[in-house]
Amino acid sequence: MKQYIVDAFTDKVFEGNPAAVCIMEKWLPDDVMQKIAIENNLSETAFAVKEDEGYRLRWFTPGKEVDLCGHATLGTAYVLANFYDTDRTHFVFHTLSGRLDVKKNGELYEMDFPAQMPERIDVTPEMLDALGKGPKEAYLRRDLMFVYDDEDFVKNYDPDWTKLCNIQEGMGVLVTAPSKEYDFVSRCFFPKIRVNEDPVCGSAHCNFIPYWAQKLGKKVMIARQVSKRGGTLFCEDCGDRVLIKGKAALYSEANIYI
Repeated sequence: MKQYIVDAFTDKVFEGNPAAVCIMEKWLPDDVMQKIAIENNLSETAFAVKEDEGYRLRWFTPGKEVDLCGHATLGTAYVLANFYDTDRTHFVFHTLSGRLDVKKNGELYEMDFPAQMPERIDVTPEMLDALGKGPKEAYLRRDLMFVYDDEDFVKNYDPDWTKLCNIQEGMGVLVTAPSKEYDFVSRCFFPKIRVNEDPVCGSAHCNFIPYWAQKLGKKVMIARQVSKRGGTLFCEDCGDRVLIKGKAALYSEANIYI
């Protein structure tokens, strides 16, 4: 079985967020797909099978299947556009989060995702102990989102993985702040599903975009995830949907022998 590794939200390898992508004729057993994700040890491995006018798309971390992933969706669209459906510029994916559309415009891939404005919550002593510095605001949807005024704190934050895992609420921990160079910056941590830091997390921006659109009074924004690899996302708030645009670079092609 052919597998591609694509660096998403960048135009060169060794930056952005790497995702493994497998385009298949039929589904493998769930436990086999989970084993492949564990073997890859990337934040996400995407599996896609052609269905109706589009593709059924699923995402696996080394720890579990997840309901939404941005960078692996971008990576899958890149693989389809360059190796399978090379004449198409619009890709439809059927997922656990509903229909997702990706449009290719030159080197940019535009993803149409559901907006997921999180609900504000109180900061618990457990959260404060894990973070080390109290946030300005805290929010919860699928993940915990902590808002800071200090861009440098987000850039330099050194997490205690054990303490992050001990926070009861949320699957992941997202930290974000306004930026001088960009509209906002962020970092994203998922130690509960064996992904300590997700280098560039598209699904987290389903939270970030509606939040920062309200705070900044802007519909169109440029975001930067300030992990060591780093990545740039071109964002637009469209009410109940968000547009997330980014580039991609092919790192490798391989065969999986199963």
